[in-house]
Amino acid sequence: MSYEHFKGRYEVEFKFRLHDKASFLKILNAIDHEVMLQDNLESDCYFDNKGELLAQGKSVCIREMEPSGIKLWIVKGPESDRCEATNITDAVSAKSMLKTMGYEVALSMQKTRSIYFVGKFHITVDYLQGLGYFAEFAIMTDDDTLLEEYRLQLLELASRFGLTNDDIEHQSYRQLQSQLSL
Repeated sequence: MSYEHFKGRYEVEFKFRLHDKASFLKILNAIDHEVMLQDNLESDCYFDNKGELLAQGKSVCIREMEPSGIKLWIVKGPESDRCEATNITDAVSAKSMLKTMGYEVALSMQKTRSIYFVGKFHITVDYLQGLGYFAEFAIMTDDDTLLEEYRLQLLELASRFGLTNDDIEHQSYRQLQSQLSL
């Protein structure tokens, strides 16, 4: 298992709606890959200050994963590819610190996630109650000159799974989850 897959200031990512998880996993199992974790429950807690971050195209999230025990502080935006995450040891204190700074919980959500490595890329298979199954194809990097090349390579990899541009989900899980709450 390599955490090197998650280092960088930029993340190139495509999220696809899965119509048939079993077929997707059959293709995955037929190619060379490494399993990082399977069927972890991720609890994401998004913080904001009266929608200021959301209006700026930014998000701050504390993620707790079980049974792996991984805890992350994740910041995305304002550019669509901008993403940084760092491991933390105490999610309760991190949440308290954000509240002390004036941030409030804007959204809490859970998903079941499996993470696989295919070469330099990582693929997640996610399930969100009420939304269904998704696959995210992604790579992290510090080199912004590689972003377009990685976009093309990720789309090529996704096509090996039978996924097309019509399957791309352009909204974030946060946006999709917020719509369910309406």
